[in-house]
Amino acid sequence: MNLLFYISSAIALLGAALAMTCRNAFHALLYVVVSLLAVAGVFFSLGAAFAAALEIIVYAGAIIVLFIFVVMMLNLGRSAVRKEDGFLTPTMWIGPGVLALALFVELVFVLIRGGGSTTGGLEVGPKEVALALFGPYVVGVELASFLLLAGLVGAAYLGSGARSTGGER
Repeated sequence: MNLLFYISSAIALLGAALAMTCRNAFHALLYVVVSLLAVAGVFFSLGAAFAAALEIIVYAGAIIVLFIFVVMMLNLGRSAVRKEDGFLTPTMWIGPGVLALALFVELVFVLIRGGGSTTGGLEVGPKEVALALFGPYVVGVELASFLLLAGLVGAAYLGSGARSTGGER
């Protein structure tokens, strides 16, 4: 399982670095998805299977769908069709595809070997996560939800084209 941890963490770091240096927002989102899946692999290798499942469902699923929605909302107008055609080029999928393939090979390796927990039965279940999130960390959870809401409202405003010139009141 140490090998799984090191490979997953290397893919997560590489995916995050590529997401930060990528000029195209849609390409960067693909690298973020790969990075989040690799972080789920790190959680799994540490024996936190429930946290890995939450990472995939919440972050790699719901949050990335929200980001893709915002990116597509900001690409309004006639030029958006040409930009979206550029998203479908096969060369765009090479980098995320190679990293995702490495994660898939890793997953097959773990399933063939039998997987299992490396923590000796100290896995965290849904009840413990819920008690932590809505107990001492409830303020952080609520602040994160407000931050996501503010980002969505800001993206909707920027995408609507209803910006003033700055000197008007």
